[in-house]
Amino acid sequence: MKYSVNSVWENKDVYDVAVIGAGHAGCEAALAAARLGMRTIVFTVSMESVAMMPCNPNIGGTSKGHLVKEVDALGGEMGKVIDRTFIQSKMLNRSKGPAVHSLRAQADKQEYSKAMRMVLENQPGLDLKQAEVVDILVEDGKVTGVQIISGAIYRCKAVILCTGTYLKARCIYGDVSIETGPNGLQASTYLSDCMKKLGVSMYRFKTGTPARIDRRSIDFSKMEEQKGDERITPFSFTTDPESVQREQISCWLTYTNEKTHEIIRNNLDRSPLFSGAIEETGPRYCPSIEDKVVKFADKNRHQVFIEPEGEYTNEMYIGGMSSSLPEDVQYEMYRSVPGLEHAKIVRNAYAIEYDCIDARQLYPTLEFRKVEGLYSAGQFNGSSGYEEAAAQGLVAGINAAQKILGREQLILDRSQAYIGVLIDDLVTKESHEPYRMMTSRAEYRLLLRQDNADQRLTKIGYEIGLVSEERYEKLLEKEKMIASEIERVEHVNVGTSEKVQNLLIQYGSTPLNSGATIADLIRRPELHYNILAPIDENRPQIPEEVAEQVDINIKYDGYIKRQMRQVEQFKKMEKKKIPEDIDYNDVKSLRIEAVQKLSAQRPVSIGQASRISGVSPADISVLLVYLESMRRA
Repeated sequence: MKYSVNSVWENKDVYDVAVIGAGHAGCEAALAAARLGMRTIVFTVSMESVAMMPCNPNIGGTSKGHLVKEVDALGGEMGKVIDRTFIQSKMLNRSKGPAVHSLRAQADKQEYSKAMRMVLENQPGLDLKQAEVVDILVEDGKVTGVQIISGAIYRCKAVILCTGTYLKARCIYGDVSIETGPNGLQASTYLSDCMKKLGVSMYRFKTGTPARIDRRSIDFSKMEEQKGDERITPFSFTTDPESVQREQISCWLTYTNEKTHEIIRNNLDRSPLFSGAIEETGPRYCPSIEDKVVKFADKNRHQVFIEPEGEYTNEMYIGGMSSSLPEDVQYEMYRSVPGLEHAKIVRNAYAIEYDCIDARQLYPTLEFRKVEGLYSAGQFNGSSGYEEAAAQGLVAGINAAQKILGREQLILDRSQAYIGVLIDDLVTKESHEPYRMMTSRAEYRLLLRQDNADQRLTKIGYEIGLVSEERYEKLLEKEKMIASEIERVEHVNVGTSEKVQNLLIQYGSTPLNSGATIADLIRRPELHYNILAPIDENRPQIPEEVAEQVDINIKYDGYIKRQMRQVEQFKKMEKKKIPEDIDYNDVKSLRIEAVQKLSAQRPVSIGQASRISGVSPADISVLLVYLESMRRA
């Protein structure tokens, strides 16, 4: 669709950074840029879409909780806002090791959006503007500004694209197809054409959301109550744990059944997913209920989570039952589920199609290779999820500011953060479906735990300028306490007294035949630091977060050291940089496919090159020999 305007005029306000979109990526990008001294403007098609949650009403979850913790450790905002606006909190995977513990908080959707918007509106150096951006202005391969639909031109030095699922968005259920963004908000119609004009390769992806049902029409007596944790853990390292202890709102669990599945199977011909009306690829790890019934035909039931949208509303989110079936089928399908027999739908389930990019066109900094000063973050990069978006937005905002300031841009590698894994996967691996972060994607996940995100990343945030000196000093003090207490318990001996033996027996641990240190006992799987307090008479008073780190570092010491040795090898490959102007056609014995892949993606290091699809270990060996010969020459 071509855009035309009668009058073009130049706005007199000059900005350093323009952010297009005010979703979770846009909010973090704009705040990061403004806090680093950049005069920043955020454009959004609707002020009501600021930090909106058009799908699941929660922040965090398996692996996603790690991302939120890392965003917070670097100086981002998401963790702080969810700590102020959650209605239920739960630590997932407690029965497993600390590497996969993930915090998840049920959000009050309206309050979260309001709180984040308030942060943006009160951030010095940051302006918000409700307008559709229709063009990105580029001169000599560099960004110079943006143009909005009124014809106004806003000059800037960098642009960050955070358009989410709004570009040429289309919402579909049954025979209904509406050219609109999520939640019925205006779609962004023209920017896709601009991107193609700039030579950017585009994808068309799909995602979806379930119905919202009136709480008053639900029979909760037929469902299993899902309560939050008795002791609430905050997301932000700056949040006082006592300040988040509150009465929580329950979620509920029910299940689909054979009747539900029969209704769906009988109406597959009316589903846009199976009729051909939707051809785009949806998220593999968050499938619609139609997909589940077809792909997992052996399953006679699927979990359905009934989650409140907030304290302000009776709308309940029907997690696990995303759909694009017609409205009449939706009623029949939902009402076949125990507890939903009389369900009244407030908002229909729908699928949404949207334009996004092949993120392999980006540097690891999230800057486009073809256009200097143009950055991209969030679902527009082919990812899914609020948390993945926020992480990318923060990095893009930091790097846009760093570039303008003439400073080194931030690239987190796979051994430093889940954010590093996320971005590296996006910019090196071919993907034809929305990317979702998972713990299994992180090779060094024992080191990349959510509990130590501050120790891994807060120094980086401080050096960049997003973390205050006071916060950094507190981290240093925490690290001193951890080291001191580990040293102490390694040398505190306990004997075979009755008190010691009784405590061990109480927790199913083998009694001692001779003396042992407190650290020796912590290493036993059934024991931990806090359990041993009664037999550790001179134990100092330390914060719970310090005690947790002492316990983990001692208990998993051997595994941690082994993974750190693996990281050393990884770092060696990452440090082997590839010249930007290398001509891969000059590398003899390099396979044609490898030449094509490497030429297209221009990896910055041997490590990154080794992760590109279609580049084999043999190709890497050839490339290493070539680079060494260049160095010697």
